[in-house]
Amino acid sequence: MFSITVRDHLMIAHSFRGEVFGPAQRLHGATFLVDATFRRAELDTDNIVVDIGLATQQLNAVVGELNYRNLDEEPAFAGTNTSTEFLAKVIADRLADRVQDGALGEGARGLSSLTVTLHESHIAWASYERDL
Repeated sequence: MFSITVRDHLMIAHSFRGEVFGPAQRLHGATFLVDATFRRAELDTDNIVVDIGLATQQLNAVVGELNYRNLDEEPAFAGTNTSTEFLAKVIADRLADRVQDGALGEGARGLSSLTVTLHESHIAWASYERDL
C-alpha cells in the first residue's frame, strides 16, 4: 500500500458535557496538528498516490472551515462533544467529499482510504480511518 501524508494545524475553542471530562467541561482552547494520509494499492498513471499540492490545499480548506472557531457556537455541532476523535472524523469525511467531488484531481478517485490524525500534543493523538 502506498501513502502520502500532508499536514496543517487547527486552533479551536470548545467545552464538553459529562463528568468524564473533568475541568474540560469549561470552555477551553485546543491546538491540533492535523495529518491527512491518503492510501492506494497502486500508483496512478503519473506514479503518485495523489497530487500533494492539491491534497495540501484541500486539507487547508477543510481545516479553515473550523479554524479559530468556538465549536460550541457552530450549529453543525449543537449538542455534540467535539472530542479529538469526533473532529478527526469530521475532517476525514469532509476530505472524502472533496475527493468524490474531484477537488483532488481525477487520479484521486483511485484512492482506497484516508486517515486523519489530530495530535493534541507530542504524547497524545487520535485518528479516524475510512474507506474511499
